[in-house]
Amino acid sequence: MVERITVTEFHEAVPGTTWHLVYGGATACFATGSFANGVELVRAIGELADAAGHHPDVDLREAAVTVRLQTREVAGLSNLDAALAVQIEDAARRLGILPDPTSVHAVQVAIDAMDIPAVLPFWQAVLGYDRRDDVVLVDPRRIGPTVWFQQMDAPRPQRNRIHIDLALPRDQAEARIAAAVAAGGRIANDDNAPHWWTLADAEGNEIDVAPWVDDTVWDDED
Repeated sequence: MVERITVTEFHEAVPGTTWHLVYGGATACFATGSFANGVELVRAIGELADAAGHHPDVDLREAAVTVRLQTREVAGLSNLDAALAVQIEDAARRLGILPDPTSVHAVQVAIDAMDIPAVLPFWQAVLGYDRRDDVVLVDPRRIGPTVWFQQMDAPRPQRNRIHIDLALPRDQAEARIAAAVAAGGRIANDDNAPHWWTLADAEGNEIDVAPWVDDTVWDDED
């Protein structure tokens, strides 16, 4: 039986720092060191997923494998995700492959709009994305960033209307922010910290760095 679980319940079932909750689901990155090692890990993940009847998104690169778990039937995390996460981590350990939590992150494009129904179809058409609900578009290949439409109450002509959202593990957020500031950026708004910080580049273009709080029911829009 598939049962939706909270983020807290997921972390209780899957302790440690390998898996993190970002826009793409429960995500883990493994430093394989070589493409051949990555193929071995992907093969092991495939066998586990087939046995469980539950299939993650797996991204194989030259020296890394990224795995994202989510259960679309419950629009979030389930007991199937937790069980498979433990098995995948064990398989990686047996292969001598270590997790790389510093590489876990997800990017989302946020568009502020006064009339979301008027602008969303344009972006859906030009990107070739699928519409998930009234305010979210997703890449049908689950490769490109999610596009989220934020309702505006009044025009904001002196501020950019499209910004980037970056979700990453909490213990990586402050270092990433410090690096961005050192590279010429600034903290534009920290009123919502530690839920998220708004940073801006030298010309005011913004990004929200968001190590989302992990004590609520997970929603892959967050």
